[in-house]
Amino acid sequence: MNKFLGYIFTPVFYIFFFLTLIIFQPIQWICFRFFGYKAHKVSVDYLNFFLTYCQVFLGNSTTFVNQQDLPADRPIIFVANHQSMYDIPGIIWFLRKHHVKFISKIELTKGIPSISFNLKHGGGANINRKDSKQAVSEIIKLGRRMKDNTWSAMIFAEGTRAKDGRMKPFQVGGIATLLKAAPNAMIVPIAIENSWKIVQYGAFPLSCGEKIKWTVLRPVQTAGLNPEDLTLAAEQAIRKALNQ
Repeated sequence: MNKFLGYIFTPVFYIFFFLTLIIFQPIQWICFRFFGYKAHKVSVDYLNFFLTYCQVFLGNSTTFVNQQDLPADRPIIFVANHQSMYDIPGIIWFLRKHHVKFISKIELTKGIPSISFNLKHGGGANINRKDSKQAVSEIIKLGRRMKDNTWSAMIFAEGTRAKDGRMKPFQVGGIATLLKAAPNAMIVPIAIENSWKIVQYGAFPLSCGEKIKWTVLRPVQTAGLNPEDLTLAAEQAIRKALNQ
């Protein structure tokens, strides 16, 4: 039934999803060019509000659970499992007070309305996966911006999407590099559920009636732990939350 309904409602979803991207492209440009970072960030926040709730056109629910009292005066490295591109808008919207930045493929900085503009000018790290030196340099620059501006970063530590929802082992590289530049950063795991189900049949049809959920877990205690231990602790916390 979820797949059958997808044939009907996926076109409606895509119309509103891409219309949102097109509308916010000039809004972002005006905010950034004339009013600076703060205005641009607000435009990006509301872009992702609408992208998050576009799921309503598929009958999908979105639940964000955050019972943690996270500080706003300290950089945070959020570490999550990764299931689909639909993981991202909810993180940006619901964690907007933490100024969450992403590490993205440099190819994404061209050709995608709204998203490419934000990746270029939003303060994240755009890396060339074929150039490890450039990638490390960009992540270090992001870490410095986190430290200087009390921003946060989102790391999808599996390195790729889990298309069936089953987590892959976490990689330590991105977390270790960020910690070199922002050693006071807090490590906070996020468990993402059911996002993969939206695209279980591919880009068309998308699945209807799914329950997407993000759960912010307890921060990892960093005292006396190296990046490898911290990454493993975050992975284990997420696996436990997902019963994996």
